[in-house]
Amino acid sequence: MNAFTIKDLENLSGIKAHTIRIWEQRYSFLRPQRTSTNIRYYTNEELKVVLNIALLNKYGYKISHIDKMSSQEMREKIVSLSHIEAQQERLVNDLLQYMIDLDLERFEDVLDNYIMAKGIDKAISFLIFPFLDKIGILWQASHIHPAQEHVVTNIIRQKLIVGIESVVSHITVNKKVILFLPEGEYHELGLLYTYYLLKSRGVQVIYLGANVPFHDLEFITSCKQPDYLYTHLTCIAGNFNFEKFLGKIRQHTPQTQIIVSGQLTNCNLKKLPAGILLKRSLAEVLEFIAVL
Repeated sequence: MNAFTIKDLENLSGIKAHTIRIWEQRYSFLRPQRTSTNIRYYTNEELKVVLNIALLNKYGYKISHIDKMSSQEMREKIVSLSHIEAQQERLVNDLLQYMIDLDLERFEDVLDNYIMAKGIDKAISFLIFPFLDKIGILWQASHIHPAQEHVVTNIIRQKLIVGIESVVSHITVNKKVILFLPEGEYHELGLLYTYYLLKSRGVQVIYLGANVPFHDLEFITSCKQPDYLYTHLTCIAGNFNFEKFLGKIRQHTPQTQIIVSGQLTNCNLKKLPAGILLKRSLAEVLEFIAVL
């Protein structure tokens, strides 16, 4: 069983911690446990309840009304929500809940059904990346077991690879991009999505994958002379120093434009070396690829 903090609930549901505390006092649907130091923590089931209640409340249902609903009635109301944003939030919450329960069959069914109906591109933007944002919150706080993340990200990875293989671009861009993750970085999904976007745009991609030794990157760059080196940094274990990494890659590949995206780009930097561009959001990544 996972144990979630009130901050987790706030980040995942969008409901302020203060409001969650008020709900606990007034209604019966939340009964948090407490640690030996009197800190609240919440179970898998309570996280699901808060996600469902937050969704219904956001789209017009009063908390006092929701409190009287059975689990079945609550689910029926959620499924009946017609807003596009509500449908998205419901499906993302479903993916989160199935990951927590390790209900892999249902997790994959949600993805497969959406891909079949809307295509891989919309599935990536509408479901997969909003879901990854949510589990990133839990991953950084160490409130999910690594096995839970690994098993679902491998399912998503398979879907992305199928999507990449199926891409047929009707345009050709005379640009070459090497995609890689440095040593210690294994979170490959953001890089795979970039691969999908670049291939859709007709860009030539050399995909090196995760945990690439620096001397290998240097050798391939020297041989292939790409227009860009591109990496997506999520969460690198060990004593990774972002500024030293940027300085080193700039020093050893001085003629190549370097693009960096991912969560680590949001950290504070004293100085950004020349020739390195940071893309701090998906919107910035999409804009960069659109103008290649």
